Amino acid sequence: MTILVTGGLGYIGSHTVVELLNNHFDVVIVDDLSNSEKFILDNIEEVTGKSPVYYPFDLKRRELLTQLLDAHKIDGCINFAAFKAVGESQVIPLDYYENNLFSLINILQEFKTRNISNFIFSSSCTVYGQADEMPIDENTPLKEAESSYGKTKQMGESILKDFATAYHKKVSLLRYFNPIGAHPSAKLGELPIGVPNNLIPYVTQTAAGIREKLSIWGDDYPTPDGTAIRDYIYVVDLAKAHVAALKKLINDPSETVIDIFNLGTGKGSSVLEVVHAFENANQVSVPYQICERRAGDITIAYANADKAEKELGWKADTSLEEALRTTWEWQQYLESRN
Repeated sequence: MTILVTGGLGYIGSHTVVELLNNHFDVVIVDDLSNSEKFILDNIEEVTGKSPVYYPFDLKRRELLTQLLDAHKIDGCINFAAFKAVGESQVIPLDYYENNLFSLINILQEFKTRNISNFIFSSSCTVYGQADEMPIDENTPLKEAESSYGKTKQMGESILKDFATAYHKKVSLLRYFNPIGAHPSAKLGELPIGVPNNLIPYVTQTAAGIREKLSIWGDDYPTPDGTAIRDYIYVVDLAKAHVAALKKLINDPSETVIDIFNLGTGKGSSVLEVVHAFENANQVSVPYQICERRAGDITIAYANADKAEKELGWKADTSLEEALRTTWEWQQYLESRN
């Protein structure tokens, strides 16, 4: 089967492409390189020994998507194509709505026309807003998201539910918590363009001396050490969940499926705990400074991922320390390229 992976050269996308290829799927990638670089394609080939087909275009250009789908028989899609920085989304919200929603709708319009199903959506725990109780399971009520990014994920989920119901399609909404780490080969990892928005690349760049200090956004949250708590999941574990979710959709005999899965470890770690774990795992120091809270950030979020374990046979089993070791190896690899 041939799977379209949008944003397939990005952080989670590239790791998922590797797992798809390892599971004998053929892959067609679309990525406009707005948050990645072309060498990632070469590294995917090096890691897997296989060459996915690659198209460098923006999915808001539907005519190019039409040409791609005319050229390939596509059996499903995993959609990673989205802007994804919480803080940035508060500054340029219209860009987020336009990019994240128009690209999604273009794909779905084409899938409706061509009668293609098996659609996996890269969603986020931000759809829950600040949940009242922990851990968060799939039945936790969705509050208004705290950021424009989170709102695009809520809207994307709503669009997909309507799409599946109206046109009898199979969709899976994967709500990730906080992906971290890099491929064990050190050939794939998170590749932020400019100053990182996510914690871990900011940590690694500070440890490497690229950034003078790590900025920790707030130490006055109602948590044990005052810093925000998140559920940090190893990116390879996360990528494997996409393959498991895809296989479930393909094998499900129902004509209409709306799956929803939380993907996390079930354990929350504070920002300071992660910084210290990184220092311990890699025997390096990370100087940091406390800054004002960042708009759109919530206090605490960690997953109940029992449903994914039960229905997908999937579990995140890589330790925080091991994930943080791979992150540092990836940073060293990037420096060796320069």
